[in-house]
Amino acid sequence: MATIKTFDDLFLNELRDIYSAEKQLIKALPKMAKAANSDKLRAGFEEHLAQTQIHAERLESILNELGKTTRGEKCAAMEGLIEEGKKAIEEIEDPMVLDAALIGAAQRVEHYEMAAYGTAATFAKLLGNKSAEKLLRQTLSEEKATDEKLTKLAESEINPAAQMTNAS
Repeated sequence: MATIKTFDDLFLNELRDIYSAEKQLIKALPKMAKAANSDKLRAGFEEHLAQTQIHAERLESILNELGKTTRGEKCAAMEGLIEEGKKAIEEIEDPMVLDAALIGAAQRVEHYEMAAYGTAATFAKLLGNKSAEKLLRQTLSEEKATDEKLTKLAESEINPAAQMTNAS
């Protein structure tokens, strides 16, 4: 972890960590989309990829405004979450069960992002950085909406289809 001595340093570290997470996700989402059996799930991953690129651009904008670079350590949490999804793709043969695993992996990613963006937005507010707070809260809202879409898809189609594999 970078040397953190002040609250400003902590905020900067948080922004760079989220940026690293988003950049890793930009590389992982196309693989998840390709592995998805469900057209709706595939489309959801593709839609989230476009959204994730915008999220990374927002973080670049905030860091630019602060006069800082995006360079920081690799987000280990996102690396682990992506690795779990990759493992599911490699190990699960049944396409319906794989879709259920992929949606679960995607939701874990969303929950991590919601926690990170919520934290960063709170830091921005405390630091009086209204423009950063606004962008971070906008992204947080979009991450929550994505999580809700994933939940609806999981409950209405993906998980029931995967559960039917038990009957065969």
